[in-house]
Amino acid sequence: MADVTVEIAEPQQRPALESLCQLYAHDFSEFWAGREEGELQEDGRFAQYIYLDSYWTEADCTPLLIRVEGFLAGFALINSFSHSGLPVDHAVAEFFVARKHRRFGVGLAAAVKILGHRPGQWEMAVARRNLAALPFWRRVAAEVAGPAVEEVDRDNDLWNGPIVRCRV
Repeated sequence: MADVTVEIAEPQQRPALESLCQLYAHDFSEFWAGREEGELQEDGRFAQYIYLDSYWTEADCTPLLIRVEGFLAGFALINSFSHSGLPVDHAVAEFFVARKHRRFGVGLAAAVKILGHRPGQWEMAVARRNLAALPFWRRVAAEVAGPAVEEVDRDNDLWNGPIVRCRV
């Protein structure tokens, strides 16, 4: 297994995070088929992630970079927004691993490190169309919380899809 590390993104690393968000939006755009989200702008890029500024200004928001053997491999954005409407301490707002590093345990290693270093109630909301993400987040939750994993499903103004919840 490669050396997977997770670090807080400093403000000067924002351009790298913005570029990774473009790759993430590209991957995620297949789930937006038939919707207005995910259209390319006239400059050929996706619209920038609208909440990105808050990750350097809000106390409950943390931008993270994922590295493999020292090379950038992805990112995670952590906040405390509850998609379920239930109490939560931390939530995975966005999580991305570059295709080169998928299916080799990089995402699992990074996610376990992220959740494992922050005690409290966690929530990972999964878009209904993102079928591959649900088993991943179930596995992450089981790794950090054992059998104390809860799953709720929402179809309302806050979220449309399953939400994996666990206490670390």
